[in-house]
Parts: sequence; structure tokens; C-alpha cells
Amino acid sequence: MELRQLKYFVRAAELLNFTQAADELYITQSTLSHQIKELETSLNVLLFDRIGRRVKLTESGEIMLEYARRTIRQAEEAKQVLMDLNNLKTGKIIIGSTYGLVNLLLQSATEFNEEFPDIQIQIVLGSTSDLMQKIRSYEIDCMLSFMPSSEDNQLDVMRLFSANLSLILHTSHPWSKLKKITFQKIAELPLVLPSQSYSIRNFLDETLLKNNMQLKAKIEINDIHSLLDLVNSKKWCTILMDTSLFHFPELVAVPIESKNITREATITFPSGIYRKASLVFFQNLIMKKMVMHNLV
Repeated sequence: MELRQLKYFVRAAELLNFTQAADELYITQSTLSHQIKELETSLNVLLFDRIGRRVKLTESGEIMLEYARRTIRQAEEAKQVLMDLNNLKTGKIIIGSTYGLVNLLLQSATEFNEEFPDIQIQIVLGSTSDLMQKIRSYEIDCMLSFMPSSEDNQLDVMRLFSANLSLILHTSHPWSKLKKITFQKIAELPLVLPSQSYSIRNFLDETLLKNNMQLKAKIEINDIHSLLDLVNSKKWCTILMDTSLFHFPELVAVPIESKNITREATITFPSGIYRKASLVFFQNLIMKKMVMHNLV
């Protein structure tokens, strides 16, 4: 069993398409099929069911996928430990972020590049649920989100700062100067809200339930930037965390007058995984920013 075979197997298992996997791995489909067949022979199990041109994971394949990812990750960790030992400032870090924390991420990425100019930074944006799946499969090194602290022993979740659920509207709106606003007043407004795939929407729905309130969205959308574009048109309002407006200077966040409207911004790492020196520096950089802005 070779590490290369495991990498081939993982990509094929993720895509369930040998042709596409081979293209992404820069090998021929016949090479991919041959290497996976050799892996199956060495393990004495079938990892894929071949149904015509389609493939799907067998039960053995599903079990093997978790171990293959872990083995690949451990091999990469071993290499990184040796690189850190020799003070080689190369490689890459992959950071995931939800939209409300992108501004913090981009500021930190700029400073990080000044310290580690030869390290590539890959930024992955997505919903909390999307990023959780990626962190569990070791596709990203860490994620910035509003995921609360967890008792899950596979995750290390560290608090960054608190943010408040707020009404987002254009500065031209007559209510933009309000110090606070109630859900009862918000119900009068034309609302566009994030779709159910976003944790912010789930948090909002839970808050409304606790307050025995309902809000009806005219539009639901699964892209926060597009949602804010609609609000910027002056025709709509929305509800988001008050950290989401960095690209929209003409929008304001009015705090909602209610209990249970605060969420904790967090940085999450897979537990028990070696953190390369560059990733530790990135984490410290984030925490330093929190102290500078009196957010911790």
C-alpha cells in the first residue's frame, strides 16, 4: 500500500468519477484505475462498486476513506515537523471562513504574508456546515466562524470575540439612526434573509422561537454578498451579525433589542493534529488583533 495510491483513492472517492479524478490528479484514467485496483488487491477488499460507467463506495471503501485521509494527513504532518525543525518557511496553509469574518481573515492574511512571503495562503469561503465538513476531512487547516464551543473531542474551538444579531439597512433608511430596534418593528420591513444552509439563519430562527416571534422573508438567498447587494439597493433589509458590513460602507447595523442575540466568533482546528509553525503564527496573529481592538 503506497501513499500515492491512497491519495488517488481519496480523490476518486470524493468525486465518485474516475475520469474527473484522473484529470485533477494529472494522470490518465487507466493509471488511476490500475493503482486503485492494486490497492484493492493489497487490501483484499473491493473499495468501489463498478456499475457501468458509474462507481460508488462499498462499505469497506467508506471505512477506508477515513483512514486514508488520516494517513495522508499524518504523512504531511511528519514532513511539516521536519520543515519546522529546519526552519523552512515554505508550504501553504488553508484557512476557511464564513462571510462575517472575512474582513478579519483578509487583514490577517496580509500581515501573515509579510512574515512568511514564501508560504501560500489558500482561503476557502463557505457556510459553517460546509467548512465543518472540510475540517473533518482535513481539507482545511482551520476555520473562522460563529460555531460555538463544542464538546466534540475531534475539534479545538477557541473563542475570538462576541458579535450581535442586528438589523442591516441602508443609511438612507429613516430607521438607520436608531440605537436599538425590536423584532416587532422589524416585522414591518421587507426582508431578505440567508437561506437555511447558514448557521446565522438557524441562530435567527432559534432566537425568534425563544421570543415567540415570526418574520417572513420575501427572498431567501444562499450568498451573503448578494444578500447585502440587495440591501444596498435601498429596497430591502436583512438580519445578520454586526461584523458583516466591511464591503458596504453605505449600510449600517442596528442592534436588536432582545435577549440571546450574541454569538461567539471562534477559530476551530482539528484536534490532535500537529500545527505547523506558520499556522501557529496565524493563530497568534488573529489573537493579537483581538487584543489590539479590545475584542477579547
